[in-house]
Amino acid sequence: MGKKSAPPPPDPRETSAAQTGTSVATAIANSWLGNVDRVGPDGTTTWSQSGETSFTDPYTGKTYTVPRFTETVNLSPEQQAIYDREKAAESNLAGLAEQQSGFLKDYMAQPVDLSNEAVESRLYELGSKRLDPRFQREEEAMRTNLINRGIREGTDAFSAAMSDFNQGKNDAYNSLLLSGRGQAVQEALTERNQPINEISALLSGAQVSMPQFTGGQMPQIPTTDNAGIIQQDYQNRLGAWQQKNAMMGGLFGGLLGLGGKMIGLSDDDTKTDKQVVGEVEPGMNLHAYRYKGEPKSAPLRLGLMASEVEKKHPDAVKRGRDGLRRVDYSKALSLEAR
Repeated sequence: MGKKSAPPPPDPRETSAAQTGTSVATAIANSWLGNVDRVGPDGTTTWSQSGETSFTDPYTGKTYTVPRFTETVNLSPEQQAIYDREKAAESNLAGLAEQQSGFLKDYMAQPVDLSNEAVESRLYELGSKRLDPRFQREEEAMRTNLINRGIREGTDAFSAAMSDFNQGKNDAYNSLLLSGRGQAVQEALTERNQPINEISALLSGAQVSMPQFTGGQMPQIPTTDNAGIIQQDYQNRLGAWQQKNAMMGGLFGGLLGLGGKMIGLSDDDTKTDKQVVGEVEPGMNLHAYRYKGEPKSAPLRLGLMASEVEKKHPDAVKRGRDGLRRVDYSKALSLEAR
């Protein structure tokens, strides 16, 4: 009604650009808030802008410039001296490890000898000196015990008892040799690995610890939802337009009755108590008024002002023989083709 068009919807690219620009600006502001210089007993950490970088949003085609930062750590004089000594020590150890590792090529090419025949011979020799006298005493005691019990040499019982005794004797020697061999193997492997372990230890120098600071409790700037604001503004304007159109439709529906052609006296000079109650289109308003000569108790009328209609739709305004202007509402309100 009145041909006033609906508000144009927001451009999605412009809306996206507005949101992205706000998000980038917020991120930059938060980075400046978060990059806080810190000072402690072991040194300082400072931040500085070291340059800028640009990126282009592939959707909107807009280019944004963001800062780049550099973090600088400075040790206190005491910590710097310790650091320098540690680095010098690491350098010395690395050099020593390089020298010591030179023999590893030939050293590792030699297989580990775990035969240990000499160890077993030595163990048997030492074991015999301790175990043989004991077994001799035990054997004599066992023979005496068997004879006293009436078990004579040459009998099955006597042979079985001696067989058990000899088996225990063999088990004792075997246990001695196995235990000694395991110990010998362990010692051989330790001797084999010792040079490698020493070189590894030389290469694994301690790491220098950097100053530790307590993190600052920095505020974060929230991102403004520009896309939501733009969309909400459009919805508000669209809703107002729809509401005004509905209101104007109701007013003019009643004004024009069944929608037939209506020509009304609308000359500004014939009206009084004029009040703007709505906008039909830019520059053409709907007025409440009374005709001059009507009592104040008379109900207000609704209609257009000829002066405003004449500027927008001159073909909808005609002058009568009395010289007063009249408005063809059908044409003024675009209800029929002109």
